[in-house]
Amino acid sequence: MHGLFITGTATGTGKTVVAAAICAALTARGERVAAYKPVVTGLDEPDATWPMDHELLAACAQSTAGAVTARTFGPPLSPHRAAELAGRPLDPAVLVADARRAAAAGDVLVAEGVGGLLVPLTLGYLVRDLAVDLGMPVVIAARPGLGTINHTLLTVQAARAAGLRVAGVAMGPWPGDPVARRARPTCGRSRHSATWPSAPCRSSRAPTSRTSPRPGRPCRWTSGSRRASSGRGRGDRAG
Repeated sequence: MHGLFITGTATGTGKTVVAAAICAALTARGERVAAYKPVVTGLDEPDATWPMDHELLAACAQSTAGAVTARTFGPPLSPHRAAELAGRPLDPAVLVADARRAAAAGDVLVAEGVGGLLVPLTLGYLVRDLAVDLGMPVVIAARPGLGTINHTLLTVQAARAAGLRVAGVAMGPWPGDPVARRARPTCGRSRHSATWPSAPCRSSRAPTSRTSPRPGRPCRWTSGSRRASSGRGRGDRAG
């Protein structure tokens, strides 16, 4: 399967922004992009100034929210719990089949996970298992704040332990505080080269709430709003 699997070091690290940016860039190049997210939770907490994850992905891939995911739940809970409460348990085989069906309709698949790699989609099937079944390189969205080295390395290790290839780490948006900028982690290899990812590290850009795309409108990317930089996290409650 040709494409990328976008995960994060936690909920609200900007996975959807990174995935949507990739969709927008590939679409602008003339690629037929299929966007996929296995499940979206948190519909009970709508935000009038910011689209839900599947809506943003659909707008940037020139698709529809229903084509991005067929599984949405109201409570802002982890996927397995939200599905359990709704009486609609998730079936791993169906999730994989849906992703493959989406991929067949495009040139490239951009799949976004839910929370981090170890979030359960069912009690016996993690987001990482879905990434393994899809067999695509992984891009990790991470915050550029205190603790991100540990969180990022833990995610890299979790990915590599399952045989996943880490294609890169997207960090951002960077804080406006000059002190915070000076304290940001370096992307290069350190003396801990056995654990630090030998993959590109890039800063990401985010859409502002004023320019966030709607169906039928192109994605516009700016230097990022406070709302975007904090990582929206709705629709992605992973516990």
